Amino acid sequence: MNKTILAIETSCDDTSASIISNGNIKSNIISSQIDHKKLGGVVPEIASRSHQKNIIYIVDSALSEAGINKKELDAIAFTIGPGLLGSLLVGSTFAKSFGYSLGIPIIGVNHLKAHAFSHTINKKDIKYPFLSLLVSGGHTQIILVKSYNNMEVVGETRDDAVGEAFDKCAKIMGLDYPGGPLIDKYSKNGDPNLYSFPDTIVPELDFSFSGIKTSFLYFINDRIKENKNFISENINNISASIQKKLIDMLLDKLIIALDKYEVQDISICGGVAANSLLREEMINFSNKFEIKVNIPKMEYCTDNAAMIANYASYMYDEKKFSDYDIVPFSKNSL
Repeated sequence: MNKTILAIETSCDDTSASIISNGNIKSNIISSQIDHKKLGGVVPEIASRSHQKNIIYIVDSALSEAGINKKELDAIAFTIGPGLLGSLLVGSTFAKSFGYSLGIPIIGVNHLKAHAFSHTINKKDIKYPFLSLLVSGGHTQIILVKSYNNMEVVGETRDDAVGEAFDKCAKIMGLDYPGGPLIDKYSKNGDPNLYSFPDTIVPELDFSFSGIKTSFLYFINDRIKENKNFISENINNISASIQKKLIDMLLDKLIIALDKYEVQDISICGGVAANSLLREEMINFSNKFEIKVNIPKMEYCTDNAAMIANYASYMYDEKKFSDYDIVPFSKNSL
């Protein structure tokens, strides 16, 4: 079925719009907000106001780059949750208004489900079931995907997400927000085995990252007492060591999941899927366990409208359209 969908993503601090036509992404425009960097984290009210300023321009840019006239659209998709309610309201209200004015269906998309399918963008060779490791600043989950609309969270964090752990460890070292990419950058010239951190024991497939943050804080404070220049003199080694620990915590659980569930494919998704060590280890993982590992392109790891458009295309095929009274939700749920 021929279809052209405009998708809008405003779950957090990035305003994004994308066009998918007949299964292929034609544009994916992302406007990243810089205000939060100065403040050390995302401020919800500032995020929603920035979406209001950017959304018309971003949507217009997506249509223009794709060479699509608004009258050619068959549906408008948007993130319905989870996320920051104020930000979600901007995207959902715009999508509803635009869709109503054009007289076309709207599709509210759960962006966790969209993340889980981000490796399928522009390709549809999927083998069910598969395991998806969703890792970002707000989520850390292992998802058993049985079909596009049948997913089960089989493991998740009991406190902080791994992306949050990266950012908070970076903050402890005095690095800017977001700190995860900076830790990744400095780690490339460091020794990942120089410093060790205690294991966090959590049953089954669940995660916990609050303890590792605390131990990292004590580690840094103790070393600074001995040498006030400890961080600046050892930033590469510290980054490499804490990064290795956090990635190992993810891989350890994924090994248990592989032993428990019979799957032929696994995927990683979310912002932390852009981490160079995780991507490298997943390739080694594939060779060691003789299993196919799917890794999305870098541009599809962080929140983006292309993944919303991609997942919406599955929903469109089965006419899973939304009512205009659908409301956004913030709870981290599939």
